[in-house]
Amino acid sequence: MSELIAAISTPAVPSAIGVLRLSGPGAIQCADRVFRARNGRPLAGTEDRKLVYGSLLDREGNVIDQVLATVSRAPHSYTGEETAELQCHGAPVVLSLGLEALYAAGARPARPGEFTQRAFLNGKLDLTQAEAVADLLEAETPQAVRTAAGQLTGALSRRVEGIYSGLVDLLAHFHAVLDYPDEDIDPFRAQELEEALETAERGLEDLLATYDRGKFLTRGVPCAIVGLPNAGKSSLLNALLGYQRAIVTDIPGTTRDTVEERCVVGGVLLRLIDTAGLRDTDDPVERLGVERSRAALAEAQLALVLMDGSDPGEDPDRLVAELALWEEAAGRCPQVVLVLTKADLPQGRDRGFSVHGEQAPPVVRLSAKTGAGLEDLGAAVARLFPQGSGGEAGAMLTNARQAQAARAALAALREAETGLLAGVTPDAVLTDVEGALEALAELTGRTIREDVVERIFSRFCVGK
Repeated sequence: MSELIAAISTPAVPSAIGVLRLSGPGAIQCADRVFRARNGRPLAGTEDRKLVYGSLLDREGNVIDQVLATVSRAPHSYTGEETAELQCHGAPVVLSLGLEALYAAGARPARPGEFTQRAFLNGKLDLTQAEAVADLLEAETPQAVRTAAGQLTGALSRRVEGIYSGLVDLLAHFHAVLDYPDEDIDPFRAQELEEALETAERGLEDLLATYDRGKFLTRGVPCAIVGLPNAGKSSLLNALLGYQRAIVTDIPGTTRDTVEERCVVGGVLLRLIDTAGLRDTDDPVERLGVERSRAALAEAQLALVLMDGSDPGEDPDRLVAELALWEEAAGRCPQVVLVLTKADLPQGRDRGFSVHGEQAPPVVRLSAKTGAGLEDLGAAVARLFPQGSGGEAGAMLTNARQAQAARAALAALREAETGLLAGVTPDAVLTDVEGALEALAELTGRTIREDVVERIFSRFCVGK
């Protein structure tokens, strides 16, 4: 039997409302020990999900707040267990005293994510839905909210279930023919097996194609800010963040290491990486920074290539360095935007570059000092990474665990199809199909190792 747990489910900052949450056996009785209803009746006699007005008591029985209480009995609750919530004023001291009283009344502190973990273990959510809860809490853009909400309502689960059910039907048909030869059952044909495998493969391929978009929506697009020294990289980072995050000076080589921050630009969540200026240098520390900058560029999906727009273009060495920088960025990164900085100063020559011999990339002129051009940059980023949904919201893979399970399932199906074409017997082929089913079961959490469960829920906050 699970233990009774309690936690503060709202941030530990002054606010209008704070929530104390209980889940587990005896949750209602425990809440009754720290709550005195105005009507004089215990919470044990209260209807589910009905708000009751009364007083919150500390562990000595002193009134510390006027609150609302509500209870939900198993299995009709978020966790599937008996639960109670106390809605207080959001004073951290009030919440702390209330929590201490709940501990004294028999509850133990909840671990991070333990409420949602219990919802998963009790069958109220599958694993993709549970992960969507964490994604929803961390969402930083409207589309990320819609994606997480869609997953929470089961959009991804339904998509995976369609593939899973088709494979289960395939296995059921085979075993029915094998186990009941005297029954009037349609024979198991190799062509039907091949068609079923191809259908499942296409479904998984389409699902895996959603992963890049899904992870960008939830985790952000890796974006490297690159340029020659003094091109304005740190100034742009500070302008996008709205505060002084990186040191800005006129001395070349000030930025010695990569600086990473998250920021929404044009409605797109970016993981901005301010890099050291890319140049040849004899300084060992700066050289290490340049090497890290190149590594960041190789891992980025978007490069903002900064060039000093006020430069008159009279220095041939700088022109050669700019071209080399551009070719390196365009060769390493799928998407690039040319940003001409210092637009508040008299402008020099225009730059004209192509990407891999194709069309010219987006070019934006901006001033980090005045903010002019930042909206244009946002519009360029939005065009490169459109946020609109191409299907049901949330019906996509959003993390590496999900993608790994889907890849394992697809690999097993391809192995099955290869065996079938090579003349392997259907029973041997279906062993690989069973492997695909196991991988899909891990994706949704039908079957999953305990250590994986613990790792997933450790990223949650306490009280959720």
